[in-house]
Amino acid sequence: APFNHAPFALPGQDAPLYEHHTNSLVFNDAPRHTRVRKLIMGALTRRAIDAMETGLIELVDKLLDKLEDQQKGDLIEDFASAIPVEVIGNLLNVPHADRGPLRAWSLAILGALEPRLTPEQEALGHRSVQEFLSYLRELVADRRKHPGNPEQDVLTRLILGDPDTPSNSHNAESLSEVELLQNCVFLLNAGHETTTNLIGNALISLIEHPSQHAQLRSDLMSAQASSQTEQTAHILNVAIDEFLRFEASNQLSNRRAVKEVQVGGDTLPEGALVTLCIGAANRDPAQFENPDVLQLDRRPNKHLAFAGGAHTCVGLTLARMEGRVAVSKFLERFPHYEIEEGTQRAGRIRFRGFSVLPARLA
Repeated sequence: APFNHAPFALPGQDAPLYEHHTNSLVFNDAPRHTRVRKLIMGALTRRAIDAMETGLIELVDKLLDKLEDQQKGDLIEDFASAIPVEVIGNLLNVPHADRGPLRAWSLAILGALEPRLTPEQEALGHRSVQEFLSYLRELVADRRKHPGNPEQDVLTRLILGDPDTPSNSHNAESLSEVELLQNCVFLLNAGHETTTNLIGNALISLIEHPSQHAQLRSDLMSAQASSQTEQTAHILNVAIDEFLRFEASNQLSNRRAVKEVQVGGDTLPEGALVTLCIGAANRDPAQFENPDVLQLDRRPNKHLAFAGGAHTCVGLTLARMEGRVAVSKFLERFPHYEIEEGTQRAGRIRFRGFSVLPARLA
């Protein structure tokens, strides 16, 4: 494969951010990518994800109860960002008392992927990687002594390796300590920012497109009135995919050509940097009719918000479920919500979303 593996840092440079992103699942191809992905997928089966739905609904209801008591709130801080942190925390079985720093660590590490960084941002990113790794070493040591269920506990599965490999053979599917720790960091980052943006972008898109808001509510009410559970899920899944296409949570990705290669009739020399513009592809008029129009019943919808091929998002089914439950439960509780003044974009190029989204919840 022309795109295999190229380090983020110069030889001998071992700064925490560079070590993390160079070892992260998303920035590696086969065979390394295949080994790690297989282990994670083993704990993210459809059955395992379906088993999470009841707990997710309970979490969302608790968050909505607090918002209802206040009659107002920040839809990012008080709702959207709280959901994926808890979900990923549950996947890795991080004790609830330890989850406080997770969001800040994730924001700082992902923020360091921006095209331009201030020295302060870079220093915060390095420090966040170090602090997170320090915590994970203690968590991994404890999990080795007290393993969980590898069918549901991703950390336990990453520690134990492939359960299908005979115990008396060399376990080629096990991870090195660096791979284990860095991909735990990756799991938090990959599942946090993107899902937060999905939920926040969806809720403001509905306000900005009232006819689509009204149609979605009408379709859901009709399906629910007829007790058509599968139809309700289908309506929501189609809508979530359109939110993702219209406002892709992750706008950019990057690769470096490790040797000369032809792409689309152009020659990329060895070492060429390639920026994949996901947000632009999702508005491509050659692929989507009326691409700048939010159409919540759009089918087909071959968006790239979950990437594709070998790098198709390992958690796409989980992300869709989080979006489906969060948006539907929110609309049930607050059908006439309003966005107030004071919204703030997160100010990032790679990730598209809001840092502040104040709302009145009549």
